[in-house]
Amino acid sequence: MTNRRVLAALLAAPLVVTTLGVAPQAQAEPKIAITDLKVSRSSLAVSSLNTVPVTVTLDSTSTSDGTYFVQFKRVAGSGPEDELFSMPLQKVKPGTWSGVLNVPSTVNGTIKATAVVAGEWQHGVDLWDPTPVDGPTIAVTGVHIPKVVSTVIPKLPPYNTPYSIKWQVLDSQTGKPYGTKLKVMPREDNQCVEGDVTRTVLTDTNGVLTKKYPAGDQVLCFLLPGKPAPILRYGVRVDHPAVITATPSRTSAPVGTVVPVNGSIVGSPVGCGVNLQRLYGASQWRTVGSSTVRASGRFTLNAQPAYKGVIPYRAQFLACNHFVDGVSKTFTIKGI
Repeated sequence: MTNRRVLAALLAAPLVVTTLGVAPQAQAEPKIAITDLKVSRSSLAVSSLNTVPVTVTLDSTSTSDGTYFVQFKRVAGSGPEDELFSMPLQKVKPGTWSGVLNVPSTVNGTIKATAVVAGEWQHGVDLWDPTPVDGPTIAVTGVHIPKVVSTVIPKLPPYNTPYSIKWQVLDSQTGKPYGTKLKVMPREDNQCVEGDVTRTVLTDTNGVLTKKYPAGDQVLCFLLPGKPAPILRYGVRVDHPAVITATPSRTSAPVGTVVPVNGSIVGSPVGCGVNLQRLYGASQWRTVGSSTVRASGRFTLNAQPAYKGVIPYRAQFLACNHFVDGVSKTFTIKGI
């Protein structure tokens, strides 16, 4: 899965606190009649965080004096990014526009021009009425491609408590840092896919940036800047421990009687599954009932003593919505 798709999946998850609004569409010229679309190079090699400029030339019957940009998509290869946009193509003479495509190592593989759009690329703005093209291809050999790794501190922060993330940019080929300070863009929620892509901060010479985050359940991402779009996108959601409690409504009941067990989970992972487990023998827990977490964070399970005597039970939470597995304290119901 590409980093762009990872971010899209993260932003679609049900626990995002900030509502992700629909980005406005760019105002643009109508579709144009394209007579030719050329690139100055059909193949290139590019290393690390560098980019190689490729001239893109557009011929059209349009009489507009405005700008255009070209969308490229990777059609083969294994780079972490699968989409690329040119800088604005400026009119150089009637019917001809020209501009630069900055090609990074992260699109390693074959990229192909797939659409022409009026205006200029903007982060998070929908492509307005693109003109599809069966355009030229560029074979990109990316080496020492950057990758981002992250470490959450602590590894499982309790829900609704602050935490930190250690981000690091490494050379995926050597597994080592590049040895210089790098411009990076840590972002949260909507800013991962829209907003300003010129505001950057610097890592240390090991490619490390440690950033503190407030309590919350936001999507977090780490972008490497490019022109006009980031050359690498990396996104994470922070996992939390499942703090689960469960209490039977009765501590004893006749054999076969249904005993409601009421419980709650900190953070209210709505719709996630909870099991009632009963202890068999000395150490074997078996699921004897199931339920789901309500919007209040509460759940109800039904126990049913199967024999006379003290029967151990517990509630088990199944990993869901960035909460890891967890179990309640053991409780007992006496069958009488």
